[in-house]
Parts: sequence; structure tokens; C-alpha cells
Amino acid sequence: MIARTTGAAIRGIMVALMVLTPALYLPVSSTNGTEIVVFLAILAFFLTFAEYNSAFPSFIEFRDAPPVNRLRFVGLMSMITFLTLICKDAYAPSDLTGLFYALGLGIANVVDFPYSPVRLVVLVLPADANAPLIELVRISASVAYVAALVTIASFAYAVKMRGWPTGNGAFNVWTNLPLFDPTKGGDVVTRLQRDGRLNISIGVLLPFLIPALIKLLTDYANPISLSNPQTMIWTMSAWAFLPASMIMRGMATLRIANLIVEKRRAYSTTESTQTA
Repeated sequence: MIARTTGAAIRGIMVALMVLTPALYLPVSSTNGTEIVVFLAILAFFLTFAEYNSAFPSFIEFRDAPPVNRLRFVGLMSMITFLTLICKDAYAPSDLTGLFYALGLGIANVVDFPYSPVRLVVLVLPADANAPLIELVRISASVAYVAALVTIASFAYAVKMRGWPTGNGAFNVWTNLPLFDPTKGGDVVTRLQRDGRLNISIGVLLPFLIPALIKLLTDYANPISLSNPQTMIWTMSAWAFLPASMIMRGMATLRIANLIVEKRRAYSTTESTQTA
């Protein structure tokens, strides 16, 4: 009980610090900005603490199947931290911020090519956007996208090379997939495979579709202003992290479906041997 409560509190504090990171290092755009950020950090702490302190799952998936959520947190925290330091270079440059800006510029020169997701994000900017803003968005989108790719590759390594989730003991579908109802019609394996492929397909397409949708919606509504550094950080992080999270979920569900198939095959072989 004490270990679970302590672990839940540490997780809540880390999530709250992640929410606060851009506000701690970058200027606030409005008078109520600080209060809003603090409220969101407190809310994130309580939601995370309540989820991991409870013995019964609610909405967070794979909470007892590391390192899925750990990789998600590290990936998102890396995006936010890197983008915060890159944006801070425009306000309070230092050797550290200059290093991250130069690293981001090098990544952007590799990732930003015609028809890439990063190029589509840059094209979303209004025609009157100034050159420094365009360059900052280009670098931020590139760093966030590469961080998302590294997160996906890390989970793929855990699945293929480390045999996730068998190394963590028995996989409990109820606690790790609380939103999945195994009794809701159809074969479980077929549903898991369909959900996995659908999540991966949507995750691959979203980095391309989101900029296109935003571009279409600019004719009917005011677009999000990326001139504010905090808005830009959270927008780029969401654009890169949500598809990565969906791809990881798809990989996880496909892996679980394969494990169920292997269990069924082993059980069928055992029954056939006993009958013979």
C-alpha cells in the first residue's frame, strides 16, 4: 500500500513538472497564464495520482505493463524540454540553449524535405509570418517529430528484442486495457488485430492529415497562433506525440493478439498430445 501510494505520488509530481516546464522557463503571454498553468499542473497531478494509487483501473492503459507509459512520458517530456530550451534561446540565450538550437537546426536540415510532415507544418503558417518564426516552427516540428520516432523505435525494440510484455509476468487484460471489453462480441484476437492495425494506420497518417485539416479550417476559423512560444511548444508536442502514442498502442495490441494466438496453439497442441 505504501509503495503504491509513493509510486503514484512520484508519477503525479513528474507529470505536474512536465506541465510546468514551459511556463517556468518562458514568458507568460497573459496575466492569467500563470494561474491556468498551475491549475493544469495540479489537475494532472491528482489525475495521475488517483489512477496509479487505485487498485482498479479507469482509463490509463498499460499501467502494469512497463515500459509503455514510461516511454510515452520520456518521449513527451523530451519534446517539451528540448522545445523549451530551443525557444528560450530567442529570449535568454546561453551556451546550453545555443547548443540545443544548433542541434535542432541540424535535425531540421535533415527532416525538412518536400512533402515531409515537417514541411506541411511550415506551410500551415500564414503568408505574413516572419522568417524567425518560420525557422523556429521548422526546428520545433523537426525535433518533436524525431523524438516521436525515437520513442516508437524504443518500444519496437522492447517488443521485438526484449519480448514485451512476457518479461513482466502475466499480462492482465483488464488492468492494462480497461477500455477494451473482451466479452463484447467477436473473437478477441480478431478485434485486437483490427484495433492494432487501425491505430497504426491512423498514427502514420495523422502527422500529414493534421496540417492539411488546419489549413482547410483557416478559411472558417482563426488559426492557432504559433507566435506564442508556449502555444507553439504544446501544439508541436501534441502533433508529434498523439500519432506516436497511437502507433505504440497499435503495436502493443498486435503483440497481445499474437500472444493469445500462441497460447491457443500451445493449448491445442497439448490437448492433441494428451488425446493421442
